[in-house]
Amino acid sequence: MSPVTGLSSSSVAEGAPRDHGLGPRGAAVLVFGSSAAVLVVEIVALRLLAPYLGLTLETSTMVIGIALTAIALGSWLGGRMADQVDPRRLLGPSLGVSGAVVALTPAVLRSTAEWAPAVLLLIASLTILVPGALLSAVTPMVTKLRLTSLAETGTVVGRLSGVGTVGAIFGTVLTGFVLVSRLPVSGILIGLGTLLVVGSALFEWRMRRWGGTPALTLVVVAGGLATMVAPGGCDIETRYHCARVVADPDRDSGRILVLDGVRHSYVDIDDPTFLKFTYVRAIASVVDAAFPEGEPLAAHHLGGGGLTLPRYLAATRPGTRSLVSEIDSGVVRIDRDRLGPRPEHGIDVRAEDGRLGLRRLGTGSRDLVVGDAFGGVSVPWHLTTVEAMTDVRRVLDEDGLYVANLIDHGDLAFARAEAATLSETFEHVALLGEPGDIGPGPSATPEGGNLVMVASNRTIDLRAMREALNTRKTGWEISTGDDLTSWIGDAPLLTDDYAPVDQLLQPYSRSGR
Repeated sequence: MSPVTGLSSSSVAEGAPRDHGLGPRGAAVLVFGSSAAVLVVEIVALRLLAPYLGLTLETSTMVIGIALTAIALGSWLGGRMADQVDPRRLLGPSLGVSGAVVALTPAVLRSTAEWAPAVLLLIASLTILVPGALLSAVTPMVTKLRLTSLAETGTVVGRLSGVGTVGAIFGTVLTGFVLVSRLPVSGILIGLGTLLVVGSALFEWRMRRWGGTPALTLVVVAGGLATMVAPGGCDIETRYHCARVVADPDRDSGRILVLDGVRHSYVDIDDPTFLKFTYVRAIASVVDAAFPEGEPLAAHHLGGGGLTLPRYLAATRPGTRSLVSEIDSGVVRIDRDRLGPRPEHGIDVRAEDGRLGLRRLGTGSRDLVVGDAFGGVSVPWHLTTVEAMTDVRRVLDEDGLYVANLIDHGDLAFARAEAATLSETFEHVALLGEPGDIGPGPSATPEGGNLVMVASNRTIDLRAMREALNTRKTGWEISTGDDLTSWIGDAPLLTDDYAPVDQLLQPYSRSGR
């Protein structure tokens, strides 16, 4: 036997073809499709897990690491098994079992997250590892079938490796640019699982081996039905979020925008001056204290959510022009269809990245910039840096104000770093929050949650700000000057070259904001 191919030395020497029933086109289709499917599973799994684990660097790293482990494990085991068992007996079951697991994944993960969150990481790992390994085993199995002589080993291996790589690229591009924007996550996985089971059936039919394909088909159908009743469903699955709009049982016109399981915005569709969340009342207090009552403003909002602040400004300061950069076009549609800001409100919402939106604004063109962009509960890192804040300062006029909402817990390492970054960029900075979170010295007992930071090149009227905070019954305090410097301590500056936001953030409660 040849140690490379497992063929008998006589057949290798003679280059005799084998009747394996799999032509070059069929081999290319199998390798291309299985490689594409691995990447589809990887990308969609990340989106499926985001509502429960957060859309953070750690979550992305975990999913990518598991996917790469699956590829390595599947390639190794697939090669070993192909040397010991006829690959024609393995390919059909590999496709079918992986299809069944993929189709069941949405129901299994969502049910686990609701009913057994302690084992969510384990189950999530298996739902990526098992189909990923089975699909990655397809390439070495097909390669073994296509090798007929040592004279063509390089050609066959190189061709199929190239086809597999092209398939992986196709799966990545198709998912990122087409599938996620047009289909719900559960629909993508059930559809992919169905295609894999159909592929298994076709291969078994070609090989005249039907095996357990009917049973696997039933599993796929069961997976689709289970997904329909599984917990954790969304009203809308956008490009970035699992989104729901929930009615407030205590207020007929109140609506809560829930993104990935976190309450992001509260909107009273009949009374935009009603502000439920404390941090929103704090931001409104800052704006009301900084600018004359009723004066229209030119405002830019980094992050839209439910457009609570733009609606408030339109109602209390007629003539205000609010430009909103909201990266998720699905959230923009929800705002329009379910929460209803009208064009006459002077609110212009653009589906764009906030950093890129800043670059398009003219120098000194805004009175107010509001930072309220989140991926889960983390401010996107590229909106936290010195360079980003320099752009914010550029678009503000000489009396302009930057107000930012952020969330942190534990020792508030990220919040301290962001305060240090703002202090590097603006002449005047103030921190608003619960007394235990922002108090200086060892007596402070931070628990974390929402904090609001205010920055400007003009003097901040602290007295007016405190009165506004008290009027709105926030219970929050203000920290500035030496107290703020002491609170910041030796926190690092965040720059485009160094912004470990996900690592600085502490664990949080997903109950809301």
